[in-house]
Amino acid sequence: MRIIRPNFYLIMELPRIVENSPFARLARLKLGATSVAMVLGRSIHLSGASKEQFLRDPFWVAHEMEHIRQFEQYGRLGFLVRYLRDWARHGYYNIPFEVAAREAAERDAHLYAAGLPLPSAAERHPTPKAK
Repeated sequence: MRIIRPNFYLIMELPRIVENSPFARLARLKLGATSVAMVLGRSIHLSGASKEQFLRDPFWVAHEMEHIRQFEQYGRLGFLVRYLRDWARHGYYNIPFEVAAREAAERDAHLYAAGLPLPSAAERHPTPKAK
């Protein structure tokens, strides 16, 4: 099921989730974070968090679903080139893809909450602010 909105679409069905991913572990070490989710194509890779922990935070899910949308828009190579280029230019926190994903998390979290109340700020996965 897809919900069409002006200038973007939101994918409602969840993709494959890979726990204990070596790719996500490298990202977690680079970011100095306790847990990381990262998107590779249509898969969400986790390190330092279980699938259950990830799915309990609809803000985090919405953030990663936005990255999947970006991957689909730009293609694997186009996304990765832009992401790494912008990381070098702006630092991790200010990568335009990350800014857009944080905005999507705020806008779309309710779509992934399964009818439950949204978690408080203290209950949410913290956004890495690393270099």
